[in-house]
Amino acid sequence: MSLSDRDLITRSLIASAELKKKMIDACSDDIVKSAELIASCFSKGNKLLLCGNGGSAADAQHIAAEFVIRLSREKIRPALPAIALTTDTSYLTAGANDLGYENVFSRAVEALGRENDILIAISTSGNSPNIINAVQLANDRKLLTLGLLGAHGGKILSLCNHSVVVPSDDTQRIQEGQITAAHIICQLVEEKLFG
Repeated sequence: MSLSDRDLITRSLIASAELKKKMIDACSDDIVKSAELIASCFSKGNKLLLCGNGGSAADAQHIAAEFVIRLSREKIRPALPAIALTTDTSYLTAGANDLGYENVFSRAVEALGRENDILIAISTSGNSPNIINAVQLANDRKLLTLGLLGAHGGKILSLCNHSVVVPSDDTQRIQEGQITAAHIICQLVEEKLFG
């Protein structure tokens, strides 16, 4: 390993660790509130819908899997209803082709969302038109909207009922912070619902 490789690794890991330290003060209350909202949603028989683009699409799938399967190996618990709106290539491509990509997630919210469900909108910029449209439709249909955002929250911040905003402008650091926050939220939900 060259010295420059080692420097890059060191700088990246320190930057990621420093962001996580900032998140203690910037995000802890919002993480707890998010877990409370999600636990309440599940306890009332409602479900989560999740959406995002690119890495955020992968995170939507990852988070949904943690709820459906489980986060903690020690927890023997029932499945929790969470659907990533990013996984069905047939409806995503048909929607993009027929309705425009800006409408693919709002169309899925229209089909699957019910009053008092939660839509988790994941975006590093907070300005993706398809995520904005999904949040707006979810609000119209009386879903609770929860943003998992970065930078300054973008346009989505003011549209969501509640948000966790990772305090960074660096996309990769935001994504690392978002998945860490999501894991903690899952852990808190499991504790609240199953002890």
